[in-house]
Amino acid sequence: MIDKYVALIGAANVDIQGFSTNQIINRDSNPGKIECCPGGVSRNIAENLSRLGIKTELISALGDDPNGSLIQESCRSCNIGTEYSIIVPGAVSSVYLAIMDNSRDMALALSDMTISDNINIEFLQGRDEVFKNSSAIVFDTCLSIEVMEYILNNYSDKPIYVDPVSVGKAKALKPLIGKVHTLKMNKLEAEFLSDTKIEGRSGLEKISEWFMNKGVKRVYITLGEDGVFYKDSKNLIIYKPNKTTIKNATGAGDAFMAGLVFGTLNGYNPGKIIHFATGVSMAALAGEETVNPKINFKYIEQITGELF
Repeated sequence: MIDKYVALIGAANVDIQGFSTNQIINRDSNPGKIECCPGGVSRNIAENLSRLGIKTELISALGDDPNGSLIQESCRSCNIGTEYSIIVPGAVSSVYLAIMDNSRDMALALSDMTISDNINIEFLQGRDEVFKNSSAIVFDTCLSIEVMEYILNNYSDKPIYVDPVSVGKAKALKPLIGKVHTLKMNKLEAEFLSDTKIEGRSGLEKISEWFMNKGVKRVYITLGEDGVFYKDSKNLIIYKPNKTTIKNATGAGDAFMAGLVFGTLNGYNPGKIIHFATGVSMAALAGEETVNPKINFKYIEQITGELF
């Protein structure tokens, strides 16, 4: 294990999730179960990394409201550093609202992350040392295009991992694609960012080449139950894991990203990185919360049946 840390900049919010008991009827009241827990893409990745034994520093914007206090307390309990985050007086902390269908997958979601506008270039300049001294940088696209460009330009000597989050959020990332070291996307995000429809394996190969020709060093495209497609300058890997029980699909992508960072920092080869990251994702799917509190290194070995 390493003794350094990963700097993560982006969303930290409260997740409100409604799980429908039956098939969802649109424009009607549906019976179900409602849960509330800390969330946010960068915060979730940080928690997964922390549970795997990697030190993390989360740089985010929080309100001085009850939700902000909940997020801060969750970070303290998970050993996520937050001293470089900003508390905005009178502001409302980010909230993510998701409706999950009766198969535990997301049917619809809304997010209010306007507080992230407080993360600007001046804010980053005051935290220059935390980025310079990190082993890797991870950010999500709740940030402005100016902030994303600043990070990619000023810390290009670091491996920078980017999660587009959604098609809607990915728009600002389009002109910056070539500056990204490691890009983790789902199929819809990959199609949107490249303006190309993916058709079968040949489509995946073609689109990954497009990203690499732009300058991306490592391309990961997650395909749901069909697994993961990976491409770098030397390797092409398609990995399809065994099916797993899904209790909550919300945090699977964040867990996968954490596994990528962990595997890379610990010197795993590309195939081993994908196996490990998929194991972290499977662990997330098996838990009720956005981040499964059972996640640790030994649990990933147990759930995958592999020794890492």
